[in-house]
Parts: sequence; C-alpha cells; structure tokens
Amino acid sequence: MRLKFSALPTPVVQTIRSGGADANGLKAELAVSDGGGNPCRHCLQDIEAGQEMLVLAYRPFPEPQPYAEIGPIFFCADECERHADVDSCPDLVLKRDQILIKGYLDNDRIAYGTGKIVPTDTVDQEAARILANPDIAYVHMRSATNNCYFARIERG
Repeated sequence: MRLKFSALPTPVVQTIRSGGADANGLKAELAVSDGGGNPCRHCLQDIEAGQEMLVLAYRPFPEPQPYAEIGPIFFCADECERHADVDSCPDLVLKRDQILIKGYLDNDRIAYGTGKIVPTDTVDQEAARILANPDIAYVHMRSATNNCYFARIERG
C-alpha cells in the first residue's frame, strides 16, 4: 500500500504567524528553542537552539468534538518551506525512538484498538496495517511521550 505523510498545510501556519488564533483562541507564544527537540510541524525539522519558534495549541480536526484532541505544537517563527508530502516516514520522526500512531474514522473519531506506540522504523508498516481497514480514513503520528501532533498519514 502506498502511503502519504503530510506536514501541516502552509495556510494554517501563515494564519498563526500573522497573529491568528490557535485552537484555544489565543495568539501563539514566541519562544526560543533550546534545541532539545522542538519539531516544526511545517518544515518537519527540529528547530535549532537559539532560533525563535511559535508555541501554540493545535487541533488537527475540522471542528471541536469529543475526540478532537488539542495539544501544543511548534512552528519556526520565521518562514520555512513546507515539507513535501512523502511516501515514507519523514526523517524528523525517524530521529525519535518511538511514536504514537492512531487511526481515525471518516467522522474524525478515534478508531478504537488502533492507538499504539511503535518504534519509528516500523511506522510505515504499522500505518499500512491500520489503513488496510477500509473504515479507517487516516492515521495521526503523535509524540510517544507528550501526545503532541506530528503529521498525518493517508493512503497514497
């Protein structure tokens, strides 16, 4: 099965960078990366120590509902190029030991039984296994330690 791994869309990032509200209705906070693993969800690169970054609450779902998790994420404060959609796990994720993956249905609800912390070198196989179920619309990758959203996986 072909997969598609997608970073956050540029219009979402531009809205936040221009002062738009995050998922909690607040402006993003400006901070400085300590280089300790602040991944930009747009370029899918770790933000280097000393670089300014935006910290915000993000809900990767079209509307609020009981399963629409909100969590903190980071963007580069300055413009960065969006990571191209790819057909295998992005290098940013592969730098981590583990990642949380979860399948979601067409109605954006969690598909119970799909959530699992996996070694990052198995993400492609595990995502393909989840997406082999035709009821699953997409998979999220999230931090295995903090549950923060990383990227979306769909059938390619």
